Amino acid sequence: MPDAGHIIRFSLVAISLGLALTGCKAQYPACDADRDCKDKEFCVDRKCQQCRNNGDCGQGRACTSGRCSAILGYCRDKSECAKGQVCMANQCRACRLDSECPSGDRCDQGLCIKACTRDENCARGETCVNGVCMATRSEIEPKHACSLDPVYFAFDKALLTTEDRNTLKRGDECLKKTPDPLTLVGHADPRGTTEYNMALSDRRAQAVKDYLKRLGVKPSRLRTVPRGELDATGTEEASWARDRRVDSEWR
Repeated sequence: MPDAGHIIRFSLVAISLGLALTGCKAQYPACDADRDCKDKEFCVDRKCQQCRNNGDCGQGRACTSGRCSAILGYCRDKSECAKGQVCMANQCRACRLDSECPSGDRCDQGLCIKACTRDENCARGETCVNGVCMATRSEIEPKHACSLDPVYFAFDKALLTTEDRNTLKRGDECLKKTPDPLTLVGHADPRGTTEYNMALSDRRAQAVKDYLKRLGVKPSRLRTVPRGELDATGTEEASWARDRRVDSEWR
């Protein structure tokens, strides 16, 4: 039978061990409770993360693997969707019925287009052709002797590739022939937030402007205009690739 001294020593060891274990704090991002995490983070399965569910992320964002990320194609109204698309159940998509389009438009191959019965229903410079407003030939024809090809970009990129630089070099002769000012219009596909896409399209236009300056074009001739996804028409990767571009327009 153990004597009193053994019992006392055993008790002291047990108390010391308990204090040591109680004093140990999980090392971030490991956690025991929300208090072990950073502000606005949660302890889930003993790991700190941004969210527990979609309710922690706010409008237009979803909880994926513990992080809040933008929902692709999310919208509150059609103004946040690509041109011709509709906003249904907070998701940008192609139209299926005329009734899904704004009043006066009709659904044609997944896009809402301006319907018309006569030329007066169309905007200036357009005519009514088979129920659709279309630009007149005079508006389509270029106003200058030459034009520059669009420059296309990879997803979420604003860096010029070798192919992009070659495209701009081919337009060098055109720029020499026409001394008029040039507007560089940046575009983005509809994925991402409106603010992000606007900034991305601006960086793309600036990248083209910087390279044209290196080719000898006077900066005073060049102006950049970011359009974000305002003119995007793509609905999948092949058509989104055409949305990611910089157009050149004579002024």
